[in-house]
Amino acid sequence: MPLNCGFRVVNMLGSVLLAASRSSLARRAVSGLPVTRHVVDRFVAGEGTADALSAVQRLTDARLTVTLDHLGEETKDARAAAETVKAYVAMLDALRPLGLGDRAEVSVKLSAVGQVLDQGMALDHAREICSAARDAGTTVTLDMEDHTTVDSTLSILRTLREDFPATGVAVQAYLYRSESDLRDLAYEGSRVRLVKGAYAEPMTVAYQKKTDVDKAYVRCLRILMEGKGYPMVATHDDRLIAITELLADRHGRGRDSFEYQMLYGIRTDKQEALAIAGSKVRVYVPYGDDWYGYFMRRLAERPANVAFFLRSLRSK
Repeated sequence: MPLNCGFRVVNMLGSVLLAASRSSLARRAVSGLPVTRHVVDRFVAGEGTADALSAVQRLTDARLTVTLDHLGEETKDARAAAETVKAYVAMLDALRPLGLGDRAEVSVKLSAVGQVLDQGMALDHAREICSAARDAGTTVTLDMEDHTTVDSTLSILRTLREDFPATGVAVQAYLYRSESDLRDLAYEGSRVRLVKGAYAEPMTVAYQKKTDVDKAYVRCLRILMEGKGYPMVATHDDRLIAITELLADRHGRGRDSFEYQMLYGIRTDKQEALAIAGSKVRVYVPYGDDWYGYFMRRLAERPANVAFFLRSLRSK
């Protein structure tokens, strides 16, 4: 198969999987496969607080830091949104006596705490989680979701930072607007997680080709490294890691002025190697029973993840 045909097949597969991540029919089909839970365990730490804490202890013992994500998104029920807040507060209360505030934070999808229902509700819920995080000696990073939520998320971020200035935010490099957003966010004290983007976005708002997304990521990374904030470089790509090192050196950034972030269960050898070399590496650790959307996006991101899933199906 010609190389360009291979890229097209991978892109088409990724598009299909991203569409499936929001399909209730696909959710029922995938969730019903007996093998699925076995595969999900590679990417998700478990369903409860105890499972997540076990992963935190294991990772921090290996010189890594952690951000915890209680899985769930697009909540359209106020009671479910409140339950998500309770889950975060319970996790943070459990972290507090462990003294891991400098090594474990939490990541929050605002759609999981009421953003779809009411922005004021989402802000109040996020404020409650931020308060619990501060009591635990840690902080919160707001995940970014599809392009329709960006303005709302950044508005909530600005309000939260008035009382919780360490609140971080994720920015997706594949959106055309992100370079402009990052210029506004690259100020002293600002914590920004730079990701490529993992939602099916139209070409009117986002780059579609992998090469264009990679170039956009480098441009965004340059803005963060030139700025005065704290970049959180979320990538598993060796080329982008090498570019990060070059930019850090060019702008006189020490190892404590930025960090790498990688996903739980992906390139664990690279995570540990970077940590041993003196870099700060934070592992994004999802937990909870609402794993379907997250799982499908992980499959869409890398063909190797799909191959792992198919091999598991064949072996059962």
